[in-house]
Formats: sequence, structure tokens, C-alpha cells
Amino acid sequence: MIWQIIWFILWAVLWAVYFILDGFDLGLGSLLPVLAKNDKERRIIYNAMGPFWDGNEVWLITAGGATFAAFPKTYAVMFSCLYTPLLLILFALILRGVAFEFRSKHDSEGWRKIWDFCLVFGSFLPALLFGVAFANIFKGIPFDVNGMYHGNTLKLLNPYGLVGGILFVLVFMMHGSLWLWVKSEGDLSERAKETADKFWYAVLVFAVIFLAYSYFETKLWDNYFKSPILFVIPLLAVICLVMVKVYITKGESFRSWLSSAFTILFTVFWGIVGLFPNLFPSSIDPNASLTIFNSSSSELTLKIMTVVAVIFVPIVIFYQFWTYKTFIHTVTEKDLESDEAY
Repeated sequence: MIWQIIWFILWAVLWAVYFILDGFDLGLGSLLPVLAKNDKERRIIYNAMGPFWDGNEVWLITAGGATFAAFPKTYAVMFSCLYTPLLLILFALILRGVAFEFRSKHDSEGWRKIWDFCLVFGSFLPALLFGVAFANIFKGIPFDVNGMYHGNTLKLLNPYGLVGGILFVLVFMMHGSLWLWVKSEGDLSERAKETADKFWYAVLVFAVIFLAYSYFETKLWDNYFKSPILFVIPLLAVICLVMVKVYITKGESFRSWLSSAFTILFTVFWGIVGLFPNLFPSSIDPNASLTIFNSSSSELTLKIMTVVAVIFVPIVIFYQFWTYKTFIHTVTEKDLESDEAY
């Protein structure tokens, strides 16, 4: 039992870290047409994300791999029920990655516009669909004890799912704007700050709506009412969101971004803790719901995975720490002259 709980916690951490790190990429890419007024500013935005985006997606691969190895039955049913949205996310992320590499390969305005569109599309669609997918998981997916999905993709676009999708998009856009505030200077940096400030209010409104909506549409709040001490998690999320606004007002860019990161962290934990012990609940048959106990690998497999995680996760963390420490500097016009610039 303890090993299933350990891997449930690790599973939550992996998704939280992915949304924190790739979240600012997805949000900033989505805002490219809004924030950039000319090609120079577009290139600054590309280079604000360029050194980080592929490393950030390592956490998505790790989260998916951990689901497959630790909870194989959940992985199988989840990828079957959510096949279309997950495939769309995959295609969109591929387009986004190609856009980074191909945009500057040909000196043509039309060529650059094509890849700019791919970046925006490849950033906005995953942000929206991740929100829709997780909201539907919180709500429950219509599948039976055999893992057969009784629905279609359009049913995932229900009101609760769409509110979740919009919330993800808004949070990532605020997060991305704050990152650009950290990484840029002059008018672009000020514009990023103002954009983040505006999105803060939108995030606040939709967060309240989503939390209230979840009370009526899901069972996420049940664990909190059973153990009131757990209310510290959403409380911390609220405090961190408030601190985003405080630091924006004070003009402290990195602390604003860091507060946004912790907001995402505690929001993800709120949802995952609310699911416990479920991983993939069924909306038509509670007995069909997949939990950390009835869908996990053997105890031996989980022990071996823990040893592997203890060895390799610190290596990934060290690599990412080095990357962020090396490239945290502000992107300037001089940096765009480099052959390695995007």
C-alpha cells in the first residue's frame, strides 16, 4: 500500500512540475501575436523560451512514463478514452517544436508567419486540452468495468470541461507573461507586466468559478471535508495567487513568476488530493473507477522504479537547474545577433 501512495505523490509532483515549467512556454507562445509588435520582439519571445522548452517537456514524458510503469491499467484506459485529445496535444507539441527550429531557416516574411502560427497553435491547443482533459478526469469519464469508453470527444467539451480548459489557458498566459517580464527589457518587458496584471484578474475570476463548479460537478471536495487539515492546500494556492499581484504591484518580476509557479503547484495538488485514491474515476460505474490500488504495478516493480527515480530524477533536476542558471539573463537585441539565436 505504501508504495502505491509514494508513486501517487510522485505522479502528482511530475504533473505539477510539468505545468509549472512548460506552462510558461505554452502561455507565452499563445500570446505571441498580442505581445510582439514587430519581428525583433517576436524573436526575443522565441529566445526567452528557446533554451528551456525542450527540457521542460522532459517532465511530460516522465509523467506519462510514470503513469505507464506505476499504473499501467490507468495508462491503458486513460489513453483509450482520451485518445483524440491526447493525439491532438501530441501533434500540436510537435508543430511547436518544429516552429522553434525552422522559423529562422529561411529569410521570408511569409515563411516566418507560417511558423509563428504553428507556435501559437501548438501552444494554445495543448494548454486548452490539458485543462479540458483534467477537468473531465475530476468529473469522471464514462467507461465501464472493461475499460470501454461510452462517449465521444465532443462530450468532453462539456461546460465544466471548458471552464477547466479556459482556466488552464489563463493561468499559463499569466505565467508566460510574467516569464517574459523577467526575460525582456524596455517596452516589451513593460507590456508583459501589464498583460500579466490583466490576466491576474481573469485567473482570479475563473479560479473562483472552477472551484465552486467543482463542488457541484465532482467529488473533489469530499476528501477535504473528511480531513479539514487538507484545506491548507487550496489556502496556499490562494495566498500564492495573491502574492503574484503583490509582487506585480511592487515591480518584482522574478518573485511574481515564482509566486505564479507555486500557485500552479498547489492548484495541481488540490485536484490530485481531491481525487485520492482515484486516478481515473468512472462517471457511470463507481466500481469501474481506477485507483492507485487496483491499477498499480506489482510491489516489486514499484520498488525498482523508486530506486531508478532516486538515481535519475536528481540528474534531471541538476541539468534543468544548470540550464535555468545559465540562460536566466535578459534577452537583448545583441543576443539576437548570435548564430545560435532563434
